[in-house]
Amino acid sequence: MLENSIIQTLQQLFPPETHHRLFLVGGTVRDTLLAQQRKDIDLLVALPDEQLAACGFRYVTSKSTVPIWFRTHPRLGSIEATQLADPSEVDAELTRRDFTVNAMAFSLNGQLHDPLNGRSDLDKRQLAVCSDNCFNDDPLRIFRALRFEADGWRLSRHSESLITAQDWSVPLAGIPVERFSRELLKALTGEDPTRFFSRLLQLTIGCHWLTELFAMPQVPAGPTEHHPEGDLFSHSLHVLQRMTKLSPDPLARFCALFHDLGKLKTDPMAYPQHHGHDQAGVTPAKDLCNRLRLPARYRTALSAVNRLHTTMNRWDELREATRLRLAEQARKNRIEEILPLVSQADKPGCVAPATWELTLKASRLPIRDLGLHQETLDALPPEARSSLIFDRRIGVLRMAVR
Repeated sequence: MLENSIIQTLQQLFPPETHHRLFLVGGTVRDTLLAQQRKDIDLLVALPDEQLAACGFRYVTSKSTVPIWFRTHPRLGSIEATQLADPSEVDAELTRRDFTVNAMAFSLNGQLHDPLNGRSDLDKRQLAVCSDNCFNDDPLRIFRALRFEADGWRLSRHSESLITAQDWSVPLAGIPVERFSRELLKALTGEDPTRFFSRLLQLTIGCHWLTELFAMPQVPAGPTEHHPEGDLFSHSLHVLQRMTKLSPDPLARFCALFHDLGKLKTDPMAYPQHHGHDQAGVTPAKDLCNRLRLPARYRTALSAVNRLHTTMNRWDELREATRLRLAEQARKNRIEEILPLVSQADKPGCVAPATWELTLKASRLPIRDLGLHQETLDALPPEARSSLIFDRRIGVLRMAVR
């Protein structure tokens, strides 16, 4: 049975005589039945405009989505209501959805509507399409399915056969890249984000957005003594897998997966070596983030991780001055937390967290804690001023790590 407190709270928002005309639906039902944290509330309602308005809802229109009625609730969060002409339309509306586990509804008087036996698929964590036109109706549903697979779900055989039965390059080309990127970022927060990316390659979809990913299997990761996994794609997945255990942050995981983009740009005649791949990865990192129209912080972080991670991987060999410069660059690009995690995932054990934190602390010290006076600094040329401050920071760092 669905969580009673949700139903009871919703019942209080509407007159009792309307409860049989109101249905909790979709992902809200799915997540609640699985005892997972739900986000917002979705309703199907067979109520007139004036009654919805009287219950605190307002009408919202958009160019890209169907009109809805919306309100917020202090305990339930956002509540979205889609209108039906009549309660008898509920089952037909459910069958037009993507997967059977999202095609269940509970009326506010406690009746379950499950026209496609979604509860059975829910118990099996199986994604079965509601109709054979599921992916043709909206090709983005393919990526949504793979995003669900990153959280432990699996496509049914029939559902997967609908994907492999045709070439999706033309239908997918018409999808705004932002919709794909939203699914990608959600997949990165999953229990096993490597599943999303390995399935993209397995099913040969999404290559026009992730050309770098599809090029990785043909490129060696490096010399076999350092990279027994062989190709760059396998190596990148291993790094992402280790990062998944270190951080839930999708940005950190994204940087882990694409930290070696420069290896796609090095001279094939030098394989399996990739000399200069760190600097070579800066432009491809920016290109990838721009193509996916990701937030600016993704572009900044990924390009900096590509440029700095090789130096970070040699942490034990670095002098204090190099460590300090590395910390300053990491702070400048706001990756002071991400960079050591990428290195730990790429080369486990290469960075001691304590010494990294000491180095960061030294890079942040204000002038007054370095034994310097502003009058002394003002009397120096800019270059000499910066050099003196840097030398004092090195001195503090050396004292701290002894």
